[in-house]
Amino acid sequence: MARLSKNNFRSRLGIILATAGSAVGLGNIWRFPYTVGQDGGAAFIILNIVCILLLGIPGMVCEFIIGRNAGTNAVRAYGRLSGIKAWRLVGYMGILSSVIILGFYSVVAGWCLHYLFASLLGRLGGDAAYISHYFSTFSSSLFAPIWFALGFILITHLVVSKGVRGGIERVSKLLMPILFALLIIIVIASCLLPGASKGIEFLFKPDFSKVNADVFLDALGQAFFSLSLGTACLCTYASYFGRDINLLKSAGQIAFIDSMVAILAGLMIFPAAFSVGVDADSGPSLIFITLPNVFNQAFSAIPSVGYAIGILFYALLALAALTSTISMHEIGTAFFQEEMRLSRKVAVIIVTAAASVVCVLSSVSMGACPGASLWGMPLLSFFDFLTAQLMMPVGAFLTTLYVGWVAPKPKVYKQFTNGGTVYAYFFPYFLFLVRFVCPACILLIFLHELGWI
Repeated sequence: MARLSKNNFRSRLGIILATAGSAVGLGNIWRFPYTVGQDGGAAFIILNIVCILLLGIPGMVCEFIIGRNAGTNAVRAYGRLSGIKAWRLVGYMGILSSVIILGFYSVVAGWCLHYLFASLLGRLGGDAAYISHYFSTFSSSLFAPIWFALGFILITHLVVSKGVRGGIERVSKLLMPILFALLIIIVIASCLLPGASKGIEFLFKPDFSKVNADVFLDALGQAFFSLSLGTACLCTYASYFGRDINLLKSAGQIAFIDSMVAILAGLMIFPAAFSVGVDADSGPSLIFITLPNVFNQAFSAIPSVGYAIGILFYALLALAALTSTISMHEIGTAFFQEEMRLSRKVAVIIVTAAASVVCVLSSVSMGACPGASLWGMPLLSFFDFLTAQLMMPVGAFLTTLYVGWVAPKPKVYKQFTNGGTVYAYFFPYFLFLVRFVCPACILLIFLHELGWI
């Protein structure tokens, strides 16, 4: 039985902002810029856009079809579209991966929250060696990272406990415009720096001589991970969509917002980095070690501006992380609420408790308890490997096969075209992509992430 309409999103704007918020996160502001830096700039961005068209949007529509058709949590939704209960296992995998991601992602989100407070207190004003030492000392300590991470989970808990309309939709309508406003303010400040034009040129002037197989695979991976494919997030949110929502159009709008945030993040970072002569290829340490030093150097003539930019930047990161943790939490909450017939209050508590366990284990593995590891990796890295390199690609691969080959074609057609009223012309192309192109792309991502190609 489908959800009652009062549990659906109230408006189309709420759908777009909430679902875009689930995709927009640290991957856009953290992973995208350093991947662009490593893979040569504008040429990578062009490839990434192509990959979004080939994989990202069709993959999103697949999850939308599964979720809206059932109007229920991911586990039941995967069984309902085809009537084959064995496919519910894909939903279970998505829910498990979402809880694990919520746990270890909150550790990094807690670092962002700590850096916001540190910026407010003026503690990030030293040289490069000081900032590097500051991060390593904080991230490897026992209690402080845990409190900030658990605090972040608690904030997420409070939002999700208010429900779809009163919590997720309302907060998304507030956070997403603020996120864009913060981005634009920092972009303007960065682009006005001396020598910033070199960073802008790096971001928008393609050099296709740098393109190779690895760059293409990285672009595929960015399109895949940035849009949260394979976590059951999009499937869960689509279960709150009204029957009149155009799925293909919504997917395109969400992908556009996601890409715009990523490109704005590049405009925020590269002009400032080039202005002070910092390499564009700074790797994952970019936002906690490299960028504080960049802001300190770039705005050294006007320290108050550098101080303000640092605060705005880490506020931006915290907001971006929150829009993602909200969606991760809702996946499990919907499952426990519906499958176990629990109240939302109890379902939210269960997910919060489970994610908090993962969170604490992940945090202490970063230095406080070096023995907290599996297969030679700190638990945070292991959980990241387990979800991003195994569970998400497998889940997304099976989802495209499910929609393309297993689910009854009339049901898929009905959802894709809203009963034959919209985009019927594009349905054969969509079916071709999800049957052949998307599985092939996801398989390439899977093998590349494992280092096998």
